[in-house]
Amino acid sequence: MFEHVIIAEDHEIANISLRKTLEDMGVPKPDYAFFCDLTLSKIRKSLSDNKPYDLLITDLYFEPEGSTRQLPDGAALIKLAKGLQPGLKTLVFSAESRPAIIRPLFDELHIDGYVRKARGDAKDLKDALQRIVRNEKYHPRELRNATEQQNMHSFTAYDKIIVRLLADGMPQKNISDYLTTNNIQPAGKSSMEKRLNHIKSAMNFTNNEQLVLFCREMGLI
Repeated sequence: MFEHVIIAEDHEIANISLRKTLEDMGVPKPDYAFFCDLTLSKIRKSLSDNKPYDLLITDLYFEPEGSTRQLPDGAALIKLAKGLQPGLKTLVFSAESRPAIIRPLFDELHIDGYVRKARGDAKDLKDALQRIVRNEKYHPRELRNATEQQNMHSFTAYDKIIVRLLADGMPQKNISDYLTTNNIQPAGKSSMEKRLNHIKSAMNFTNNEQLVLFCREMGLI
């Protein structure tokens, strides 16, 4: 298990709960900070003292502290922390559930795990830590489920145009005219509606609103 852990969490109850969970798992006296800047300072000092942290656990969002802060959120903290210590393991612990927000943390910041603050999060946190210590990734259920659902249909550029028009409030009956005007094929009303119905059927959606919401959450539009 990890021996030198730092927690960035500005909600005191969540901070205490995290430390208690880590201690129960055998992590001796995990360090903590309530704001990103102080967390980064501690990481920098741990490196200068030749006692680097094994793991950074951070929330994504922090309440304003009433003074100017250089780091606005947990994502910025992770980016700079990994710049200082590329091998630092990182786990995000946040209430955020949107796949469009979570996925880039893995793809762009290369975090090692994400646990959502919700019912059963203590168990999820323990599972995540056990995986990360084995050099495995831990993806939240929300992202796994969304990925499985997205795999039911491979969205083309044409599909995204149709859904984006719906999301912008264009009536379905007017989409064919837009496609024709902009030389986007197939532009025929029958072909467009057939494609739209195919997408909803593949995704097990019954209406356009469900499709638009899904695509927004997945960052497809």
